[in-house]
Amino acid sequence: MAMEVLNIFLAFIKAFVVGGAICVIAQIVINFTDLTAGKILVYFMLAGVVLTAIGVYQPLVDFAGAGATVPISGFGYLLANGAIKGAEKGFFYAVTGSLAAASAGITAAVVFSFIMALIFKAKTKKN
Repeated sequence: MAMEVLNIFLAFIKAFVVGGAICVIAQIVINFTDLTAGKILVYFMLAGVVLTAIGVYQPLVDFAGAGATVPISGFGYLLANGAIKGAEKGFFYAVTGSLAAASAGITAAVVFSFIMALIFKAKTKKN
């Protein structure tokens, strides 16, 4: 029992350290560049795709779990991983594999965004 609790605690620590490191990198990019939030988002997603393609991101996911899959780079990992697994079945599945892999997350984002739009009133940002 105590060993199981220790393993869970270590998994939390690993996820926190890796996820935190990804967020620290993003914060450094925000603070020291003139990149917009949208560009940073795209760059991090593409970094997840590229790191998955060269085989670096999977060991990170195996080590940190949610710490590597929850940040936006994890979404790039999910898309690339779906495409790679789909490519084993053929070209059509290579194109649709990433969409199938990410469909639950995309659907949840759209549904919850719609619900929040119904509940809250949008306001313009004041500079």
